[in-house]
Amino acid sequence: MVKIVDIFAGIGGIRKGFEIAFNGNIECVLTSEIDKYAQQTYIANFGSDNIYGDIKSIKEDEIPDHDILLAGFPCQPFSQAGLKKGFNDTRGTLFFDIERILIKKQPRAFLLENVKQLRTHDGGNTLKTIIEHLENAGYKVYYDVLAAKDFGVPQNRERIMIVGFLDHNINFKFPIAPRTKTRVGDILEKHVSDKYTISDRLWAGHQRRKIQNKISGKGFGYGLFNEASPYTNTISARYYKDGSEILIEQKNKNPRKITPREAARLQGFPENFVIDKVSNAQAYKQFGNSVCVPVIAAVAKQIKKSIEES
Repeated sequence: MVKIVDIFAGIGGIRKGFEIAFNGNIECVLTSEIDKYAQQTYIANFGSDNIYGDIKSIKEDEIPDHDILLAGFPCQPFSQAGLKKGFNDTRGTLFFDIERILIKKQPRAFLLENVKQLRTHDGGNTLKTIIEHLENAGYKVYYDVLAAKDFGVPQNRERIMIVGFLDHNINFKFPIAPRTKTRVGDILEKHVSDKYTISDRLWAGHQRRKIQNKISGKGFGYGLFNEASPYTNTISARYYKDGSEILIEQKNKNPRKITPREAARLQGFPENFVIDKVSNAQAYKQFGNSVCVPVIAAVAKQIKKSIEES
């Protein structure tokens, strides 16, 4: 049984990917998630054992021993005004909480996930400093940017994956993307309530802003897709506000937002994943903040292979 800790867990997308890769041979000895609504969805799917709130309130001595640390750590600290001067110290950022646990507990491996822009933030200095801190904690580190649409999910979502191993003899390789053709129609529900159709006022506003953005040369406005579209834009945590990044065409109607179940499918969550313990607005926020499960599973399989070969 492989023991994991799930930090900045959200609704458990990274954990779900590892459960798939390790055929359920996973024991989560600690979960940390500060958002109470995300906790509700997490508990509905994984149970309530070993769930804690803010990671900052958990001392590293209190963290159980584990084999792999998982963390989809928030990207907001890297855009704070104070960090524009350069990422010279991890103290005060949420990354520090990962670092202090790695130093104290020394798990065999870790997987960190973040936005693609982390790679180029502050001219690459932010990522460089993060890698240096991880290496100083004793790890051999690898990173790459992977896209959901290359792993069978019809969403143009790119995320950086950072993997580390305590055993420096391990030569890890990221998964080769199958690049199978994707189709938005594969994740759409057959019968959708009219409540997801956007109003005349909202649709007019979307169209007006798209024209204005085109004239000013900034932003893209709404994104309109249909069953034949190969993939959608990236779903974001703000999707619940107006759904502008992903609208679905409808015959003789205004476009509609995707449903929460379609949002779950767009992130590759299995059909039995429970999503109805929170409001639709919270569900959209949670899936926008989550990860593409098949991408995580593919990376996790490579981590499993590397550990077994070592």
